[in-house]
Amino acid sequence: MKILAIDTTGKTVTAALASEDAVIGEVFINGDQNHSITLMPMIEYLLGGARMAVSDLTHIACSAGPGSFTGLRIGAATAKALAYAADIPIVAVPTLDALAYNISDAQSVIVPIMDARRRQVYTAYYERRPESDDLIRLSDYRAIDVADVLREVPAFAKPVIFLGDAVSVYRDVILNAHSGGKRVCAPLPSLLQRASSVARLAVRLALEGGMTDSLDFTPFYLRQSQAERERK
Repeated sequence: MKILAIDTTGKTVTAALASEDAVIGEVFINGDQNHSITLMPMIEYLLGGARMAVSDLTHIACSAGPGSFTGLRIGAATAKALAYAADIPIVAVPTLDALAYNISDAQSVIVPIMDARRRQVYTAYYERRPESDDLIRLSDYRAIDVADVLREVPAFAKPVIFLGDAVSVYRDVILNAHSGGKRVCAPLPSLLQRASSVARLAVRLALEGGMTDSLDFTPFYLRQSQAERERK
């Protein structure tokens, strides 16, 4: 199994190559350039460094949302084009699941939060099974006010680890909230989207049959775009 994984769901753009039991390579850029400019050169660099071609891949793994509407479309279009050209399946990986995979701590509740603007975040709550690499999702995927997250997490008996791009927006609010329970923010290497985590989860999903073809793959937006909301 040779998987190319990509994530363009936020400000970060990242790509990785992985096999069933190893990460072959990963590139990560957290900058202001358009993902449509940076993603393909990153993929070409990875494939060249690994001495591989698109035809050597068995799967394309794409972080499928929620996230930035423009970023999701860039990632989906790239994944669909590569999968179609190579005649290989796409593994759609929920972005929040992949973010939670950055954290290996089995003693805490893992809370990825992605900035959804207007004081809302995309989030879900997770625990890791101590005896395996499995994650348990404890809630639905939601777009909710960050204040609601801070009201809910004290109900967990464990410490809470926050990660995701909304941490930089709400760090002070998270760490200084008066409600009970220990809260920490993930360290920088684990804070933002990592294509290696997308790839790790994609391996498991692929082995379980969680694949689609290039024509049927669509991103998971979770909520309507601002233009759609204003039109209604």
